[in-house]
This record gives sequence, structure tokens and C-alpha cells, in this order.
Amino acid sequence: MSGRLSLHVPEPEVRPGGAPDFSGVRIAKAGSVRRPPVDVEPADIRDMAYSIVRVLNRAGEAVGEWAGSLSDEDLLAGLKTMMRVRGFDRRMLMAQRQGKTSFYMQCLGEEAIACAFRKALEPGDMNFPTYRQQGLLIADDYPLVDMMCQIYSNRRDPLKGRQLPIMYSSKAHGFFSISGNLATQFVQGVGWAMASAIKGGDRIAAAWIGDGSTAESDFHSGMVFASTYKAPVVLNIVNNQWAISTFQGIAKGGSGTFAARGLGFGIPSLRVDGNDYLAVHAAAKWAVERARQNRGPTLIEWVTYRAAAHSTSDDPSAYRPKEESDAWPLGDPVKRLKNHLILKDVWSEERHVQAEAEIDAEILAAQKEAESHGTLHTGPKPSVRDMFEDVYEVMPPHLRRQRQEAGV
Repeated sequence: MSGRLSLHVPEPEVRPGGAPDFSGVRIAKAGSVRRPPVDVEPADIRDMAYSIVRVLNRAGEAVGEWAGSLSDEDLLAGLKTMMRVRGFDRRMLMAQRQGKTSFYMQCLGEEAIACAFRKALEPGDMNFPTYRQQGLLIADDYPLVDMMCQIYSNRRDPLKGRQLPIMYSSKAHGFFSISGNLATQFVQGVGWAMASAIKGGDRIAAAWIGDGSTAESDFHSGMVFASTYKAPVVLNIVNNQWAISTFQGIAKGGSGTFAARGLGFGIPSLRVDGNDYLAVHAAAKWAVERARQNRGPTLIEWVTYRAAAHSTSDDPSAYRPKEESDAWPLGDPVKRLKNHLILKDVWSEERHVQAEAEIDAEILAAQKEAESHGTLHTGPKPSVRDMFEDVYEVMPPHLRRQRQEAGV
């Protein structure tokens, strides 16, 4: 007779107070991972679900087959966009601490993923984001004032108070309304992509999810439909090592990588250095081109690190070492791109400091304008009339009577 059964409960390698340990993160040498043709068969690139596409090496040089998708001007614009996202986060975090809004969520350390990915898309493509992709909007020149007004839920809130702070929405900028329900973005994104194909359109979708949310059933449902119907969609998993105070091992289970989840569905799957702006853009361009050529979905695991707390309601020191962010082996995306441009002699430390000051001034001016319309505790809020506007094409009679009785 065999012994008693026991349940396996995954545990993180290190707890608070311990020394950070990323020895389990296998990092391929920059430039060593091949760039396959867009029409490659998924079975022929199975190994790429276990490696990591990287372009920038430790010296800041761009090397390998994935390099060269962006000009110096593109890279300078990308650097400034990431700096703008980081400055926006910093300013809005401060506003939350001052009681001007209820909560905020930063994407500190993850800026390259959304910013570079957006540049690989075309107008009319649709993102189905989760709540750490503000870079998709900022990289597409969405007005900072509108973003702030939505965070403050004030009179100028473009969503008229119908959404939580940071849950933006803009059809014109290809940004589907964020859902607080985890993993719904995958089924929504795949469904939108299927509809585009059914209509004979030429627009593709991109769905976004965090590593922790891959444990949700919607993730698997989206994968089934994307694989079966070869939907023109890019399926993005942002692996930032931590879910809501839970390390990635809980959601990953026995899978060697998150990208490997796609192999069982016959979906071509890549792992990419999410802190390398050049690698992100090159891989995104490859997957987008594949979808646009009607070759079906691609699953990409962006390997990165959540340097900040999960939200302003979270204290990461309770579940991970304080020094872990500094020990992350793939570095900081802003610093890495800055160093690359300095190495190419198209940027300098002095110009970087000047750009930081200019961007901070731009964000501060936007904040002052947004706050002139009110914040959490000040100024006029959206009225009941505002809340009902645009909800119904034809308002039901009972709601129309309620409005009349309320005098609105």
C-alpha cells in the first residue's frame, strides 16, 4: 500500500528579508535567437517558447536578426514616450497620495511593452488591454488631460463617471474599455478579431493579460477560439513575475513558461525581453504582420518585472524582498534605450536631463488643467443627466419618467 497523499503548493524561492534570486530566469544571449519567416509553421518554432528574443546586449548594442526595425528618430520618439509614461505615473501616484483620486496603478518597469507594441499597429486595429497598458494610449498621442480627468472622474471625464480610475476607453485610439474582471480581454479580443475576419476587414486585434490571470478560464477559452478559427489576433501575456501579491508559480503550474501554453493549441509562441524596446517592437511587428496576412494568432510572453506595487492599495514589501527590483537581470527599459542611443551618438546625458524637465513640465501643465475641472473631493462631478447620456439609443419609458420626476 502506498503512503498518504499530499498536496503540492508552489512557493516562491525567496520571501521578504531574503536575498533576491533570479537564477531560475534563463536569459538567452542578445541576438542569438533566430527571426523566422512570418509564414513559419508553429511546430517549427517550438523552441522559441522557451528562449527569449533579445536585441540590446549588455553594452547597449543592437545585435542579431531582430535588430533594425526602427530608425534613430523612431527610437528617440520611443524613449521620450516611455519617459512620458513614467512621468505620468509618478504624477498620478502623487495625486492619489494627496487624496485627489481613489487609487492608481503604475506600470513602472514595463513601459517598453505597451509603447513599442503600439507603434507596430495601424489605425483601426483594436487593443483589449488590462490595467497596466497606459502606454498604448500615450504612445498614440491620447490627450494626457483626458486621461487625468477620467482618473479624477470630474466634469470633463470622457467616460462621464462610468468607469473606475485608470480604466480608460477610446475607440478612436484603438483602446477597448478596460474590464476589472480578469482575463476577459482574451475572449473579447479574439471575438473582435473573428468579427473583423467574418466581415472581410483588414483590421486586427491585440489582447492583453497578466501572468496571474492566465489561471482564469477565459484565458483558455480565448486560446481555443483563436486556435480553431485562426483569428487575426496577437495574444499578449505580460509576465511581470508577480500577480496580486502572488508569485507566478501559482498560475504557471507545471508549464515551463507561459509562452509554452500556446504550444498545445498549435499557436506560434514567442518569449521576448519586455525591457528591450527594440526587441518588443520587432516581435510585435512580426506577430502583427502574421495576423494581417491571415495566418492566425501569435502568443507572446513579454518577460519583465513589476517594479512598483500592484496598486496604491498594495504593499509589495509584505511578499517580496525590497531589493528584488534592483536585482532584476533584464534592467530598466528607459535606461537601456537611453544608453543605446548615447552609444549611437544621437543622445546624451545632458539632453536626457533636459528632456526629463520638459516632459515633467508638460505633465504638470496637463495636471493643472485637469484639476481645474475638479478632483475626487473638489469641483463639480458628472450630473445624473451626464450618467444617462449615450447609454441608450432610445431611453426606456420608465427611465424617461424617472428623469422627468427627478427634474433632470
